[in-house]
Amino acid sequence: MKKTNMGQENNIQIFDAGELAKAVAEFIIKIANEAIDTSGRFVISLSGGHTPETLYSVLCTEPYQGRIAWDKTFVFWGDERCVPSDNAQNNTRMAKIFLLDHVDIPQSNIYPVPVDLPPEKAGAAYENSIKQFFGSEEPCFDLILLGLGENGHTASLFPGTDVLSEHTHLIKEVYVQEQSMYRITMTATLINQAGNIIFLVAGDSKSEILNTVLTAPYQPDKYPAQLIKPVDGNLYWFVDSKAAALLNKR
Repeated sequence: MKKTNMGQENNIQIFDAGELAKAVAEFIIKIANEAIDTSGRFVISLSGGHTPETLYSVLCTEPYQGRIAWDKTFVFWGDERCVPSDNAQNNTRMAKIFLLDHVDIPQSNIYPVPVDLPPEKAGAAYENSIKQFFGSEEPCFDLILLGLGENGHTASLFPGTDVLSEHTHLIKEVYVQEQSMYRITMTATLINQAGNIIFLVAGDSKSEILNTVLTAPYQPDKYPAQLIKPVDGNLYWFVDSKAAALLNKR
């Protein structure tokens, strides 16, 4: 493992490909146990895409699975594609296949995006469920897991979309032109309220955009991942050596 710091805001940890998922799993367990010790529960937001699949597979096996109190763990999603829940592109379906169906977590602790509703109503309903969950508290996730797209998007905060300038809503629907698809996403406002945020980035295809997001001038409309700046929390980048190839050359 190699740690580097490209500015105070970026805590970057670089791992060999085979160790990345294990390192993130250990970190999640640490945050989970600290949250449960402090508040009696652990509230996490998962990410979709292919990169977290290995992490989820690790988390549901020993020696990791038994070190999280799943009955005190509450699961949400940072974004979701507006496709049926049994569609292969559905993020909740993926998380269930690779993780949630293999751990002893009550169904009532799982909060999927209601994809059976039209996009605008689905976004409003999911925001309402988050507000109800946190009650009188300001919504603050113990941990939000994010990915990084090759175009600089994270969650469903895509370049050039109106949702990038959304400051009123916690959750919003967004039409992604390049995918001809509606998606539901946490806004940067909600993400940045989290106690801990992890970007999980792996593979050669992510090396250029990772380097750009971390080193280019602040252009969030072009590189939305740059919007992620926790208000009072911590931001971590867990990346593999392939994704970090250009960082290592600097």
